[in-house]
Amino acid sequence: MEVNCEGCAGCCIDWRPLSPIPLDHERRGGRRPLDDVYNLVALTRDEVRRFVASGYGDALAPRLWYPVERDDRVRIDGYELAAIEGRPVFVVGLRKTPKPVAPFEGDRRWLRACVFLDPATLQCRIHDDRLYPGECADYPGHNLALDRETECERVERVHGGVRLLDRGDPPTRHLRLGPGALGSTVFAHPDPDRLDGVVDRLVTGDARTSDRAEFVGWAVASSPGSLAVDAERAATTREEVLAASSWVGRAVDRWTALVGDIGDDAADLDEDEHGRVEEREGAPPTPGWEDERDERPRDGDGDGGRQESGDADGRGEGEDVGGRRGTGDADGGKG
Repeated sequence: MEVNCEGCAGCCIDWRPLSPIPLDHERRGGRRPLDDVYNLVALTRDEVRRFVASGYGDALAPRLWYPVERDDRVRIDGYELAAIEGRPVFVVGLRKTPKPVAPFEGDRRWLRACVFLDPATLQCRIHDDRLYPGECADYPGHNLALDRETECERVERVHGGVRLLDRGDPPTRHLRLGPGALGSTVFAHPDPDRLDGVVDRLVTGDARTSDRAEFVGWAVASSPGSLAVDAERAATTREEVLAASSWVGRAVDRWTALVGDIGDDAADLDEDEHGRVEEREGAPPTPGWEDERDERPRDGDGDGGRQESGDADGRGEGEDVGGRRGTGDADGGKG
């Protein structure tokens, strides 16, 4: 599998304001999420634990779903939610926040983007870190393995160019489906009474830190393959999330204070004052694409952003399995 990522980040950005056609694929099995976040990356329990332990509890957000006909369900704040044995089902992913970005060789606009995406280079700030999510490392391998359209192909269809260079041998090391996902990537909240008011805020986009901490806590406290949870661990994790104050959270506050309407032109943003908001808050740098090109063999193919996938089963955590720089996901990795 090969992808051309330079100048794209379509899997990391909510680029619906740049599309003349509707983009609505945030579902699996017909379920519609409560939120309107585009390309949410579903993290595993162990990945959530690592983010919290690294002080990035403020980078995480939950997702719940409306039920389909065959689902168990529970009613909270007037909303019917998909559930297992009366427990609301959810995943935990990475937050998105408005940033000034210029994907697809276009003008800079205010678009929602993954909190770890460098808005200048359109590269992931944790790409070479052990925190880099497995969904991102494999992308778009899961989509290809499940015969689902990739974000690369959506970008090609709307903005032209060639992003998906080779569909062969897609990496699927981190793909989790079916009952095995319970307690590993899909979680069940054990106490719906704690969610009064929380669900309504998730729907309206007004979630509080305490709301996000509620779900992160239970995700970390879950047990793979079962509904069992460790209440003490959940409480400890909630406190860790509430105490988190990483560069991510500070940058989210800065961007939120600066943004106008989503989709607005951001070309006039003062580079000296606002151009490196995240770095000033402590964000790690990204290498830029010149370094990427210098590191690649010169084979004369001319694909400046070309990256190849490796052996999906032979890499350790945090290594680049899918050959991409980004933190988003599309249908294949959605809950």
